[in-house]
Amino acid sequence: MTPVVEIVEHAPAVSLALPDAVGRALAAGGILAAAPDPYAPGRWSLRAGSKVGSVAVGVPGTDEAFTVRVVPKVPVARLFFLLGYSLDPQGAWREGEVEVAEHRDLLPALAHTVERQVDRALRQGLLQGYRTTEESALVVRGRIREAEQIRRRFGATLPVEVTYDEFTADIAENRLLRAAVERLLRLPGVPGDVRRRLLHQRGRLADVTVVVRGQPLPVWRPTRLNARYHTALRLARVVLENASAEHAPGGLRIDGFLFDMNKLFEDFVTVALREALHGAGLTSRLQDVHHLDEAAAVRMRPDFVLYGADGVPAAVVDAKYKAEQRGGFPDADLYQMLAYCTALGLREGHLVYAKGNASHAAHRVRHAGILIHQHALDLDQQPARLLADIAAVALRMLPDLRV
Repeated sequence: MTPVVEIVEHAPAVSLALPDAVGRALAAGGILAAAPDPYAPGRWSLRAGSKVGSVAVGVPGTDEAFTVRVVPKVPVARLFFLLGYSLDPQGAWREGEVEVAEHRDLLPALAHTVERQVDRALRQGLLQGYRTTEESALVVRGRIREAEQIRRRFGATLPVEVTYDEFTADIAENRLLRAAVERLLRLPGVPGDVRRRLLHQRGRLADVTVVVRGQPLPVWRPTRLNARYHTALRLARVVLENASAEHAPGGLRIDGFLFDMNKLFEDFVTVALREALHGAGLTSRLQDVHHLDEAAAVRMRPDFVLYGADGVPAAVVDAKYKAEQRGGFPDADLYQMLAYCTALGLREGHLVYAKGNASHAAHRVRHAGILIHQHALDLDQQPARLLADIAAVALRMLPDLRV
């Protein structure tokens, strides 16, 4: 039986008996903070950060394997709302439409959700489209590639180097879905019933080219024709972009799936703010590059910058997935926001945290007159309440605007 180690994100470190090779692999993979326990030989001190999910570490040539599961503090159903909203705030996919309540762990819930969305996408059959194909043929089809014909055939009549547009199901959308299904089937911890349904979906996509791991993912664009695929495709990209690297440090194999809660929270806050301020005649940019100094040598990338009608920065926001400690939020965040406000010429700045002891606090900087707001969002509440709290943050930004 494979041992399972369960750790809660950002919880105090725990001491566990682990083979040294496994401990070193966990530390080298950046999965969590791992170090030998100085007080207990043969044990390792493990502490999870903001990455949640599940990874398996197996030693080749033995039956020994370890599964490390990092449990998010946010309920899985709420986490999926944050994910769904950040992917498509106007879409129909919402917490109520995704049956995650029966799956309390992240990976089973994700696999279940992806399989259900793939099934919905393929219910009317595989989407087809035109794909440009280049090949050698015995008959002329499409256009002759004259340069290739001369270079490769030296004047020979046959075969002919041709290029043509083929109407096929082997298109980017279906390739992405198959890649996500294949990836989930390789991950440890997917329930048996979900795995059987994923195998069924793989069968439906059997004629689609498999995306080779390490190659760029196929590019797709949302259109009216592929509308029924949108949710499944966005979830497929989440699976493929958040899969942990398969590698073998020191003869060990690590495979799994990890969400970075820092990025998930940042994506949710910035998208929700953009939606809350929609229609105000303003422009918002996410991760916009600015510079602290006049020589443009020091780069800054605030999470969210709002611009007025004149194109001048009007408000700045940075999202921090941190819980308030007894001594308050880290002072370094205040210094960072002060730098943003100074460089952008703003009177106020806004820091948004995942949770805190109070919903709002503000600090006026001496001799600068800059007011820095600290907002705290309780993620463990109903989506409507959470979005209302985001709207309240957006409302506090309005006095900053110079329009």
